[in-house]
Amino acid sequence: MKSNLRPCIMKVPFGALVITAGVCGILSFAFLATSLGTDHWYIIEMNPMNATDFEDVSSHSGLWRINEGGKIQAESIDSFSGDSSKYTETELRILSMHGAIVVMLPFSLVLLLFGGICGLVSSLARSPVLLTSTAFYFFVCSLLTLCGASLYIIYSYQALAETESLVGPEGLAYIHTSFGWSLGLVWLSYGLELLTGTLLLIAAQMTKLQQRGPTKA
Repeated sequence: MKSNLRPCIMKVPFGALVITAGVCGILSFAFLATSLGTDHWYIIEMNPMNATDFEDVSSHSGLWRINEGGKIQAESIDSFSGDSSKYTETELRILSMHGAIVVMLPFSLVLLLFGGICGLVSSLARSPVLLTSTAFYFFVCSLLTLCGASLYIIYSYQALAETESLVGPEGLAYIHTSFGWSLGLVWLSYGLELLTGTLLLIAAQMTKLQQRGPTKA
């Protein structure tokens, strides 16, 4: 198996591998940064027949603010301040989940920045150990991004369920909710982080084979 795998790896130029990994890493950082800075994570739309001509009830939200009818409310989402005694146990759990999300995903973004630096250094050094370490570093980043995105989905469903328990199913009968393109960018970033780590692992294996030199089949 190894003897068959080696020629396939050696056919791919090392430079092409690390450049592709670098592009994927940059795109993953850009997508995650864009998603964190935009407000289309969660979209709420109401049937226009149930709204007055002067009322815009549609809204879309991000991690830190909500845009309701074209008006941005920066303090609409607050997980860290306020009197916790006025919240129920379920609401406190939802707020705690939101607090974890707004820490986890920006932290993943910071890790990606340092991962890019590590990837550049390990590629220039052509060190199998550094390349392998950087690859697993990106896998850790992808795991953090995955956890943040998954937790946001769980958080959104629980928040919707809590709202339904307060207003009843009839109160949400004419409301349509969906996830927006900002969350989609997070999933793209997650996939690119995995791809970056995989390419760096292949580059590490290639460097290791080159350092060993030709061997007998």
